[in-house]
Amino acid sequence: MQKANPKPPVKWAGGKTGLIPQFEPLFPKKEFTLYAEPFVGGGAVFFHLLPSKSILIDSNEELINFYLVVRDNLEELLTDLKNHKNRKEHYYSIRALDPQALSPVERASRFLYLNKTAYNGLWRVNSQGKHNVPFGRYKNPKIVDEVNLRLVSEALRAADVLCDDFSRVLDFARAGTFVYLDPPYYPLSDTANFTGYTADAFGAQDQERLAGVFRELDRRGCLVMLSNSDTPFIRQLYSGYDIQVVYARRAINCRADRRGPITELVIRNYQ
Repeated sequence: MQKANPKPPVKWAGGKTGLIPQFEPLFPKKEFTLYAEPFVGGGAVFFHLLPSKSILIDSNEELINFYLVVRDNLEELLTDLKNHKNRKEHYYSIRALDPQALSPVERASRFLYLNKTAYNGLWRVNSQGKHNVPFGRYKNPKIVDEVNLRLVSEALRAADVLCDDFSRVLDFARAGTFVYLDPPYYPLSDTANFTGYTADAFGAQDQERLAGVFRELDRRGCLVMLSNSDTPFIRQLYSGYDIQVVYARRAINCRADRRGPITELVIRNYQ
């Protein structure tokens, strides 16, 4: 029997699980020597491809600590997770903890617990970097998905996991590397921006800097694929490259009528 792929262990705004069927024909047809994902987030593409050698990067310290603990200290994490309860008072007491004062395992346990029990499964921080999502009131959230976490741990053993800026990918990228870029999207409107994974916003200048990294990866002979919003600004930034349209559903929005299909762009330097 074929072994099951791990599912993304955390719910992440902009996660790509639902887009994998549309991505499948857009992935490189030829083999690549290294996989790199500088905005790994929930890791849907990584966990689907299960490459033999990977570099996973994200600027979110909580997320990267979680992945490192799942990879290197899973048994301790599973033990700690079983202490959590799906109760409002417990949620707010855990949310109030300073993650910097916790051990890596306790910090990872807090991160996953809040992700599974927060309203809409949303991870968001304020300008001070503090998680500020209210209690979600789920009846029976799966806080301890031991089977999947073991699959995730095994997959991560083939990866170097780093907390850093996306440009760090340039330290590793050589000809034959497949790089998938899934940055915070450029907003469709002035009120549509969501950059709350970390305390730092991801603005137009960051998008331009990212486009520069994309071009440098292209120059080095990497296979590069990028997701972003379908806007004139993004189309202009990547003019000259292969631009495909995919259809996504917005899973995280406070209004149900704004969770319908929306076009997104997939930009590639190959066909």
